[in-house]
Formats: sequence, structure tokens, C-alpha cells
Amino acid sequence: MFRHSCPAPPYLLAALLGLAAAAHFLSDPRPGANVQASPVQSRVEMSEVTFIDVARDAGLTVPNVWGGRDTQKYIVEVKGSGLAFFDYDNDGWLDIYLSNGVRFEETYTPETAPISRLYRNNRNGTFSDVTARAGVGRTGWGTGVCVGDYDNDGYDDLFCTYWGHNVLFHNNRDGTFTDATHRAALHADRVRWGTGSTFFDYDRDGFLDLFVGNFVELDISKVPKPGEQRGCMWRGRPVVCGPRGLPAGTNILYHNNGDGTFTDVSEKSGILKPGARYSITSVSYDFDNDGWPDLYVAVDSMPSILFRNNRDGTFTDIALNAGCAYNEEGREQAGMGLGVSDFNADGWLDIFKTHFQDDTPTLYQNNGDGTFTDVTFNAGMGNLNKYVGWGTAFMDYDNDGWPDLFYVTGHVYPGFFKDNMDTFRSPRIVLRNLGNGKFLDVSARMGPGISQRFSSRGSAYGDYDNDGDRDVLVLNMNDPPSLLRNDGGNRNPSVTLKLIGSRCNRTAVGTRVRVVTGDHAQIGEVCSGGSVMSQSDLRLHFGLGKAALADLVEVRWPTTQQVESFARIEAGQILTIKEGAGIIGRERYAAQPDARLSR
Repeated sequence: MFRHSCPAPPYLLAALLGLAAAAHFLSDPRPGANVQASPVQSRVEMSEVTFIDVARDAGLTVPNVWGGRDTQKYIVEVKGSGLAFFDYDNDGWLDIYLSNGVRFEETYTPETAPISRLYRNNRNGTFSDVTARAGVGRTGWGTGVCVGDYDNDGYDDLFCTYWGHNVLFHNNRDGTFTDATHRAALHADRVRWGTGSTFFDYDRDGFLDLFVGNFVELDISKVPKPGEQRGCMWRGRPVVCGPRGLPAGTNILYHNNGDGTFTDVSEKSGILKPGARYSITSVSYDFDNDGWPDLYVAVDSMPSILFRNNRDGTFTDIALNAGCAYNEEGREQAGMGLGVSDFNADGWLDIFKTHFQDDTPTLYQNNGDGTFTDVTFNAGMGNLNKYVGWGTAFMDYDNDGWPDLFYVTGHVYPGFFKDNMDTFRSPRIVLRNLGNGKFLDVSARMGPGISQRFSSRGSAYGDYDNDGDRDVLVLNMNDPPSLLRNDGGNRNPSVTLKLIGSRCNRTAVGTRVRVVTGDHAQIGEVCSGGSVMSQSDLRLHFGLGKAALADLVEVRWPTTQQVESFARIEAGQILTIKEGAGIIGRERYAAQPDARLSR
């Protein structure tokens, strides 16, 4: 499954290149980058930000259940799953959805079976389990989740993928959800292994369409036992089989008919042309700045996919010619997690992808001409090959205006490391954006929430306590989740934007925002899905460095491509902006409720 599919760069070379990158992180920014006036030197001082795991105090204590704790027989047992930060009740505070699995060797009753869970934010740092009332508790191998208001009723719905049968939970706007899978024509009788999914409006008709990635066609009655075939070995020892040697899944594109139903348009849209792939995570962004949403899919042990939107209802996979199907050596990787942002502030969205042990993550820089360049080693990431990387995102953890990188790690073969579980359970990684095209590994400085060890999978990113900095939610295999509170990130000012569509989809997926402070410009887009099969905060968060206000905020709505501009936006607040109506709500940052200025 996630095994590195080709020889890794030699350890010595990687170490030397990593040291060289670190030695030159004070070099000038690359030509064309918009850089703040402050010296780069000031950006590498000891961070004042730490991450503290407050999950237990917050009430998140139920362990994840996913396959055998010590040994596994099948690939699904090591895959893991995602989770979500999303505001299901529209009260302005992020709630939490946690997927869950089962164990083959155990027999369950309806009372003892592990279920997916929904937690409501109590707006005081704690959460309440509302699963039973909400009606979203399901048993099974629940792998992925994405969020979007597919029927434009003003409340975000929940789409969950499974090894089995996917589920669309319709938000009833009263704190409960209804299984609308059959009604929406999304049910399939056959068993499939859904992974990363994405709501996006590919034809810009104002209704969210749905892309569903599929991983492996898994029939456990036909899977060889560990060690029986070439694809069932790792480092000379038997492990679960796959994905190599197992049939790959085919991806699906559903068109939203605008009446609460969907139609499978996978074939006529061109989604099937790349053939079967071991797809894990998908994201939709406008990578070529033409105003139409494209689609990138992280694929395991095969070339990844970049679907260019042809603006006529069809897509073309251009990843090979665009330079983002393989790494710079022309080799496929074990693509798992995806983060997207404009890391160098040149106005074009870049891609970060996590991979297996003995391989580095990959940073693809958008060249602005339809191509990407693998800048992993130039960016100082050439020695990051010790752990298996999973959920990830660009997140400006210190609000200095430059998107940093965060990713979680965790191995997949506990039986292989039973004598050294510190290798199976591994820490989180934080890479600081130095503003000159380089990143610095600052993980060791970032507090106990980063150094603690788990075998993690999904991660979601958002400001759950509304205090003006980004926090992290992490799914840990066969352990309770982690809720990593950001302490200190709000020492620098920021603004957060909640966007509501009127002519476009209500979730405003695909909306592009540009925030300017002085000569520094940042961009962001509202995205459904990402990380590893997970959903992060749909609000857009922008650190402002030392600026007390944003000189300009530009919002480009996806359906009409009209731009609304707002000047001199004061820092320290959450703004609600509705398409065509401007700013309709302001709320000061605060850790406690009732901090609203207006609604």
C-alpha cells in the first residue's frame, strides 16, 4: 500500500543536501517573490508558538478503532482514515467529526460496535458528543470525509467514504442528519473502497459536484497472506499485501443535477481516461488561474493525477507534462497527503504531498505557465525521509503572513516494529516558511503536542477556539484523537473570512481571496477535502505579520468571477462576507463565546 515504490535517495546525499539547504536559508528570495521588508534573519529565531494536546480536557477521549493493534492480515487494517473540522450548526464555532473502523477478529453487538462520532463545540474549549442525536453514528470501515452544502440550503452536509458503501448525510438544519445516499442517487450496490473525496463546482452552475477517489478493489477472500508474494514483503520481512499486486480502483465524478440528485459522469467527463489508480486524497483548486476549478489526486505507487478543467464539462490529465505526476527523478511515490497554498507569494498555488518512509515529501512549485517544478531539495526538505507522512496542510501557525507546513506521521506495520514502537509511533513535523523559498524544520521547538508519538493518519486544521490562530485535529490509529491547541500564534494579528455564496454554491467552495498588506500579497481558496481524506475549516485564515490591518481584501466568486473589494480591514476579527451583500457580520477573536460585535 504505502510502501515506497522505488529506491530512496541515498541517505548520505540527502543529509548533505539538507545541510546545504539549511546553510543557505539566508540567501535572497527567488526572483519575482513578494517579500516583506523585515530581514529573513528575524524569521529563524526561537518560536514563541507551542502546540499543546488538550483532547482529554476537551472531552475527546474515545479511542479510534482500526484493525488489529499488533498484527494485521489485510491492507485495509493499516490504511486508517480521516476526520473533519466543520461548523454543522452554523453557530460560528468549529465542530468535530471522527471516522472509525472495526477489527476483523472481534464480534460486535449494536451496543459495543465502534461508530463514527460527531462532537459539538461548547464554545468554552470543550466538546459534547452529539452522535446519537445527530444520527451520524455508523459502524464500518469509514475512510474519508468531505463537507459541502450540496443542496444550497445554507447548512453544510457531510459525505463519508467507506470500504463498503459511501454515505451522504444531509444536514437537516436542526442539529440532526438524514442518510440521503439513495435519494441523491449516490448509492452503489457493489463494494468499493472510497478514499479522498471533494465537493467542487466544476461547471460553475452554482451547485456542488462530487469527486470520489477509490483505492483498491479489495476482496479479502482473494488477497494473499503476508509474505506470500513480492507485494507482501517489506525490508525482507512479511507484511500485509498491497497495493501493488492488487487491482486498483477507478475514480468517480458525480454531476449535481440541482434537484438534490447526482448523475455519474465519470466516463463522459474524462475522469476514467487515466485508468485505474490507487487514489488516496483529492483536492480542487484553480491551479492555472483561468477561473475554472481543476483537480489534483495523490496516488499511491502510481503517477499522481492533475485534471485540467477544459471548461466544457470535461477534464484532461496533464500531470505528466505539467511535472507533478512523479518526483524530480521521474519516479512515482507513495502519494498520501495533500496541502495547497501559494508558499512563495507569487500569485500561483503550489502543491505539497506526503509519502512513505525512506522517501521525502514533495513540494511542487507552480511555474505560472501550466507546469510545476519539484523544489523539495532546494526548499530544504531533502532529509525528511525518516517517517511515513500522512495528513498535511499549509498553515501559518505564527500569523506572520507566510504559509508554513504541518504534517502528521505514523508507520503502518506495528508487527514489524513490535520491539521498537518508537519507530511505529512517530512525532509531528512542522516546517517554517522562511519567506525566501526555503523551509526550516522547527518541530523540536514546537512543544509537547508536536513531539508526542502516535501512528497518525488524518489531520484537520482550523481555529476551534476562535482566538485568531490555527489549531490541529489529528486522528491516531487505535488511540484517542489529538487536539493540538496553538498557544502563541495569535501574538501576530490575523483576519478570518467566512464566505457565503448566493449565486455560487452556498459553501463558497472555489472562491479565491487575495489579502494585501503593504507589498505582500497572499491568496487562498475555499476547499472541500484534502490533508489525508479529511476536511479542514472552510473559513480562510490570513496572518498579517505586524500589520494592524489588511490594506485590501479581494474576493473572487467562482460562478460569476466577479470581484468584491474591501479596503483597510482591521485585524483581530472574523468577517462574514456574503456574495453581493458585502460584510454581513463581524466577530472579535476570543476564546470564550458571546464575543460578537454584530451578526
